[in-house]
Amino acid sequence: MTITGPERFLTTTLSTKPWGQAVTRILAAALQAVEPQAAVNRHMRKEGRHLYIGDRVYDLDRIQRVFVVGAGKAGAPMARAIADILGDHLHRGIVIVKEGYAGDSTSIGPISIIEAGHPIPDERGCQGAEQIIDLLKSTQEEDLVICLISGGGSAILVSPMDGLTLTDLQDLTSTLLASGATINQINALRKHLDRVKGGKLAKIASPAPVVSLILSDVVADPLEYIASGPTVPDPTSFSDVVKILEQLDILEQVPPAVLDHIRKGVQGEIPENPKPGDPIFKHVHNVLVGSNLSAANAALQHAELEGFHTLLLTTFLQGEACQISRVLTAIARQLASSNHPLPRPACLLAGGETTVTLKGDGKGGRNQEIALAAVSDLAGLDDIALVTFATDGGDGPTDAAGAVVTGETLLRAQQIELNPLEFLSRNDSYNFFDPLGDLIKTGPTQTNVNDLAFIFGFE
Repeated sequence: MTITGPERFLTTTLSTKPWGQAVTRILAAALQAVEPQAAVNRHMRKEGRHLYIGDRVYDLDRIQRVFVVGAGKAGAPMARAIADILGDHLHRGIVIVKEGYAGDSTSIGPISIIEAGHPIPDERGCQGAEQIIDLLKSTQEEDLVICLISGGGSAILVSPMDGLTLTDLQDLTSTLLASGATINQINALRKHLDRVKGGKLAKIASPAPVVSLILSDVVADPLEYIASGPTVPDPTSFSDVVKILEQLDILEQVPPAVLDHIRKGVQGEIPENPKPGDPIFKHVHNVLVGSNLSAANAALQHAELEGFHTLLLTTFLQGEACQISRVLTAIARQLASSNHPLPRPACLLAGGETTVTLKGDGKGGRNQEIALAAVSDLAGLDDIALVTFATDGGDGPTDAAGAVVTGETLLRAQQIELNPLEFLSRNDSYNFFDPLGDLIKTGPTQTNVNDLAFIFGFE
């Protein structure tokens, strides 16, 4: 199954340069490596009456019913893989995906596919979560629950704790996104305000055994933070949440009901999330099926086939997008001036997830912000390109995955009276690159393993 072709990466620059087709094939190879259906198939198979998932074997003759639940941008193709493998052994399922990520499917076999809002949670996500909770309450010890988790699941699967409303969580999410909070900080908060996050989904499914197939969108793949770890022990506490809010300096912007809930948690009036060693996790098996590193390695392998010298810089890229851009452009300038750290043709790659602390009211995303901040620094460099994109196809609240910058971008922008610094000051990267035709628009890829930033040096 092919989730994206090279043509979906074409921009004005990539379509007009002699190296453009090679670059688009490299980007497509990265996504193909983390195609969710294939990722599930690599970790799960059925042979006769035995089901193999990760390093576990399940005897289907001893399983009364198999349920499938899940949330995330990759939910639909993951559900399709499960349905193909299990066939008639599958009893019922509910999987929630980001709006636009269901494709043509409202159901896959007995699995219902529900679309919901992202990154701001909405009522559809709440209703879907309630349906999942009701379904899991019917499970028994002889059943098996397969949970499909992927990036975006934190916003898509939402069930506010007693005393909190969806509006409270929406307001808090907006505040956190604008503050420059990392995904780990955001999800630590979410886990303490929600009925299914932080291991509580596994608790609801108990006593049925649970197997989670997880496609990671978090740097370093900590399972407890991917989609806020619905089937993973939570090592954080309400006190940790208070420290995060203090570090971000947003206590005064947090909804009063949220602060009251956290206060009660700190005082022990609300129980902490299930911790490591809790008996409910004795029959929970979490399997990582894909990650940013998988996509990065595949991209570099294909780049070598295209004749490039390759180097993986890191898959732990974090920090403010503008600051990360300065680091990437410094490497690009080094490559342009001295053919270091690699000789041309060169492909250097960094993966991870940056943040943007909003200063203006423009339109954009973290990958577009990296690209915009690089325009002036790369100006005039020959045969150098920076390509940034979100693997899910949606960078921030836009229909673009990222953007392309070369040494010619600034001149082209000046010719139509676009000043990159002015656009950067209001976080308006989308409206800078759109008239240049250099936004990458893949459409929804139905996968999500964070972001990739490529530095290319051509001969």
